[in-house]
Amino acid sequence: MSPSLLIWLVGGVLLLAAGIVTTLLPRLRHRTRTTRVAWSRARAAIDSATVSRDAAAVRLPEADRLLARAELLAAERGGTAAAQAATEHARQADRLWRSQS
Repeated sequence: MSPSLLIWLVGGVLLLAAGIVTTLLPRLRHRTRTTRVAWSRARAAIDSATVSRDAAAVRLPEADRLLARAELLAAERGGTAAAQAATEHARQADRLWRSQS
């Protein structure tokens, strides 16, 4: 194999690798940002539901169960779908406690 052919092959491989990295890196950053935002929303909803629970005059087993489910999902640290499910559970629990106030 001639040295110039080897240089062209190495250059081609480097060019291909650079193309792959420049394509995948923005997608990975977007996915990471989306997941972080979803978990931030979930934590805010859980905190809001916790405040509503502490302010409620009566205990609601259904709302307690929903909040526990949201906290469990948050503890397991899943993906975006888990964060959205945790957010929804926490918001439902919050609505239940607020309706009893």
